[in-house]
Amino acid sequence: MLQGAGIFMKTSKQIEKHMKGVANHRRIDILLLVADAEGIALENIAKTLGCNFKTISGHTLKLVQAGLIDKNYNGRMIVHSLSPYGKIFVKFIKEFKKI
Repeated sequence: MLQGAGIFMKTSKQIEKHMKGVANHRRIDILLLVADAEGIALENIAKTLGCNFKTISGHTLKLVQAGLIDKNYNGRMIVHSLSPYGKIFVKFIKEFKKI
């Protein structure tokens, strides 16, 4: 990370990782859904978006790898929530949609 005025800044490579995470319309939909339904299970994401479970599973994995969502285990169920970076991206996406 770069440091300027006591603030750590992300490198271009780190920003690229996050941007690639949302570089798909389905992943953007998932990110927005998780923002609205914090702690949503994978099954509910697939059902709400009307998509195949396996497809949604692959997309959520990419979002986790990009650091945009967190997955936690609640018994046998896996629930998803926004990471701090995911919250920043959701805010950006919602503002960008207004343009």
